[in-house]
Amino acid sequence: MKTNLKAVLTGTHTLSGNEACIEGAFAAGCLFLAAYPIMPAIETIERYLKRSAEVGATFIQMEDEISALAAVIGASWTGKKSMTATSGPGFSNMMEHLGLGVMLETPCVIIDVQRTGPSLGIPNRAGQADMMQARWGSHGDYEVITLAPGSPQEMFDFTIKAFNFSEKYRTPVIVISDEYIAHKKEKVVIPPADGIKITPRRYFKGQKDKYLPFKRDKDFVPRMVDIGDGFKFHVTGLTHDDKGYPIMLEECQEYNVHPILWKIRNHVDEIVEFQETGTVDAEIVIVYYGATSEAAIKAMKQAKDMGIKVGGLKLDVVWPFPDKKIAELAEKVKAFVVPEINYGQIVSEVERCSYGNANVIFVSHGEKGINNTDDIVSAIKLALKEKERKKGIIEYRSQAGSS
Repeated sequence: MKTNLKAVLTGTHTLSGNEACIEGAFAAGCLFLAAYPIMPAIETIERYLKRSAEVGATFIQMEDEISALAAVIGASWTGKKSMTATSGPGFSNMMEHLGLGVMLETPCVIIDVQRTGPSLGIPNRAGQADMMQARWGSHGDYEVITLAPGSPQEMFDFTIKAFNFSEKYRTPVIVISDEYIAHKKEKVVIPPADGIKITPRRYFKGQKDKYLPFKRDKDFVPRMVDIGDGFKFHVTGLTHDDKGYPIMLEECQEYNVHPILWKIRNHVDEIVEFQETGTVDAEIVIVYYGATSEAAIKAMKQAKDMGIKVGGLKLDVVWPFPDKKIAELAEKVKAFVVPEINYGQIVSEVERCSYGNANVIFVSHGEKGINNTDDIVSAIKLALKEKERKKGIIEYRSQAGSS
């Protein structure tokens, strides 16, 4: 499962976020994509098809998103790094098989290019309202890793990271993009193949009759084999023993599920990633991710030019959430300003992790344009005016939003 050298387009290329995502997938060694076409993720499929012949990759268009993720899970068990790409409505359809992938501990990557909703919404307008669905969309207890790129370059880089996380922790990993990042074009630097860090699959190397697909190493991550190589075992989404056979006992349920949580929770500090800017002496910190990144950075500069001590915290990995960092900053800053292209999702996590030590001001960003900084700067000014700690989230509303 090494990177196919032919797959890596070394050099600097002008790519959209969707195109950069697929180049990242190829660089990570992904040779299987199953998907159902949906806007605004369609260019991922087009790019994959365009390049698949020269890199020896396989694409299957399935009848719907439910079967697409099922095919991805099956392909992964045959030894192929595999992925799917979709948008909000399709992502909703995938939730049952996301849970199956978690229970089967199957490494794979899901790309969700967010758009507005609910339902079909506006297919070609950016949104960030799938954030909680990415965390809690499937039923039952589980942990998930979700990365939120804020540029085409990060679409390339984070897709590779997603595959590496999926192999290291043997779990589905989500890259949660949005229409703006997906269609934005910019120069993307692709290093040589030998300069790209790839996490290999952890294979079982013992006797075939001794293999147990859910027998865990000390870090709670089981080793895999490729189906078809002569190993005999069972895979099921039911509560199961180390051989994969169903056992309908509460003790076995705990034996299954606790390690699924622990293998992520015990390594949170190794998984969580963020970019911190000017927070050392900041009074206000903007917490942002994805498409809001550009406006947040510009608003930060504008506020600094006004003499306001403002810093930024960009969330590269959204799930697991950086609880410790938010709590640490909350003890030092006056307030957080959280712009999102939704009506309040990640802001609730910021408020939760602040423990009442800092005000949290929410900006429902995007109605005036994704690159607009006015509401963010106004929210920063509002944060400075608040003399006391407020209970709960303070929602900044522009004149247009409150009319």
